[in-house]
This record gives sequence, structure tokens and C-alpha cells, in this order.
Amino acid sequence: MLLLTSSVYAQTAQEQGEAIAREADRRDSGYGDVSADLEMVLTNKQGQSAQRQMHISSMETAGDGDKSITLFDSPPDVKGTAMLTFSHKREDDDQWLYLPALKRVKRIASGNRSGSFMGSEFAYEDMGSQEVEKFTYHYLRDEACGELQCFVIERYPVERSSGYKRQVVWVDKEHYRIQKTEFYDRKDVLLKTLNVSGYQLYLDHYWRAREMRMVNHQTGKSTTLTWRDYRFRTGLKDQDFNKARLGTLR
Repeated sequence: MLLLTSSVYAQTAQEQGEAIAREADRRDSGYGDVSADLEMVLTNKQGQSAQRQMHISSMETAGDGDKSITLFDSPPDVKGTAMLTFSHKREDDDQWLYLPALKRVKRIASGNRSGSFMGSEFAYEDMGSQEVEKFTYHYLRDEACGELQCFVIERYPVERSSGYKRQVVWVDKEHYRIQKTEFYDRKDVLLKTLNVSGYQLYLDHYWRAREMRMVNHQTGKSTTLTWRDYRFRTGLKDQDFNKARLGTLR
């Protein structure tokens, strides 16, 4: 840790920012595959909320980004809705959405990835793995983040279709876990803030959060994802991430 930190400070701001991002990515690599259950709570400006139950599975892919499937279990009006994402390091991600009411798979165009994911404050582009190569970086400063000490970096999306001009990310110095991210829209106005909490260690190596809360400052809405029952290395294969199977998932 100390060696990395000293080398980080010896670089330019751009190199420092990228070095922090790459170290965070390195520490989370090698998990193979993971599945988890989660609850999504949508809260409107008036404080009214709605709950959705879902589960997600993801798998690392050699030489490229992750593959993931998100499946909604309840309530009835969204039950069976499924999204498949192939994240890529240097190309636009591929995403498909299965809508049970239409009984068809819809490809999500790159230009639509900034749109709301199932009415939440998470965009489609937020739901893919955040590959290091998808951004350019700039180290800003060190500062306290709660009881922790954090690096604060900016990252700028490479994809022109991104809904964000930039993001400011707080990464804790000890374990390189994202604690908070601010999202700025294309006009460089603060749009959303994501707070991540309740990290737990799995397999003596991989940190996973219990809660992710996204607040939209422009609409007053928020979405909270509560994660539970993480399951690692269950033997998922490429064939488990096939858009032709989206309508058969249970």
C-alpha cells in the first residue's frame, strides 16, 4: 500500500488518477463469477416508495469486460423482466432487455444508455461494469470520507453516448473501494450522487457493498439497492449469458 501510494504521488495528475483506478480494478479481479439477491427501492420527491426484488449474476471474461444478467422477481408487473449486459473495455457495451408483456428481446441502443433503468435513478450505463479503459482520469486530492481517508479522482467517459460529462469518485486508501460518486450531466451540472456502504469481505479478498443509494438532485428522486446473499464461483458459463434464453429465466 505504501509503495503504491508513494509512486502515485510521483506521477502527473492524469497518471495518478489512472493508477488509482487500475489498482482498484486489480484488487477486484479474479473472482470468476458472482450472484446476489437485491431489493430495489424507488422513492419519489414526495417520499412515496415502491419495492422491487431482483437477482443478478455476473462473470468475468478474459480480455474484456464482465457479462451480467439482472432478473426481476417481483412485483408482478415487472416479474420476468431481464437485462443482459456485455461490458467491453474499449467499445460500447452491448445490452438487451427482455419485456414479458411483449415477449420479445429489445436491444438497447448506445444512444439510449443514458436513460433510466426500469424507472430507477440508475441509468443503463451505470448497470454495466465500469471498465478502467472507459474513462480518462485526473487525480484531485486526498480527503477524509467519513471515518476513512480517500483519494478523490475525476473520470471522464470516453464514450460520446454517455449521459455524463464527468464523475468525481471517492476511493478509500486502505482497500481501494468506491465510497461515493458524483455524476455531472453533459452541461457539467451535478445530476446524481451515489453513496456506497456496508462493505463486507468475501473469500478473504473481494469486498462487496450491502447498500448503494443513488440520489437525483435535479428530480428529488432516489433509488436504493440493498444487496444480500453473495455467492461466488458457482460455475457460470458463457452459455448462461445468452440473449435467446432471457425469456426462459426464472
